[in-house]
Amino acid sequence: MSRRSRAAVARSTASDRTLVVLAGLVLLAAGVLVALLGQGVFGTYRAQRPLIDPEISSWISDNATAARWIAIAVGVALLVVGLIWAVRSLRPEPRPDVLLSDVPGSRLSVEHSAIAEAVRADAESITGVSRARVRLVGDERRPAMRMTLWLVEDADVRDVWAEVDGRVLARARRAFAVEAIPTAVRIELDAAASKTPRVL
Repeated sequence: MSRRSRAAVARSTASDRTLVVLAGLVLLAAGVLVALLGQGVFGTYRAQRPLIDPEISSWISDNATAARWIAIAVGVALLVVGLIWAVRSLRPEPRPDVLLSDVPGSRLSVEHSAIAEAVRADAESITGVSRARVRLVGDERRPAMRMTLWLVEDADVRDVWAEVDGRVLARARRAFAVEAIPTAVRIELDAAASKTPRVL
């Protein structure tokens, strides 16, 4: 599956995975180094010495104020990095406009809300579809789409899919003058629409 197609299915977590892997590798390397040190690989006497070198301990004792400020600075830096990471992970996924033309001095793009609304209305006109939701994802040069369809109880899923692929998405491809728009389609039964009234 291409990167563009994956964007239609789910939000990319590549950057988060990369950061987690790098942090894990650093911690793993530190753990292996400490284990080797404890086993005496770097010398028997070195394994018996304190983990923090006496010279470093002595410098910390002699420069308590500077050491305290360094520790505070490192803690603040780690806090800032953690907050940036959390904000990046929790921020809403961008909804790109679609770029139709990027000729210098004549840039033409269509807002994502207009596209999503047009595709949604087209999807809701299909027989058996009670309501629909459409979102654009990716970026303006390589957009992808997520579509959720709620079907009534007696809807024919095959007919609905044929209409979505042959009419709704085909019309969108023609409108944007592209050969393909990666689209993830989720189909659910509309519980509200399928409820039948009780006869007393």
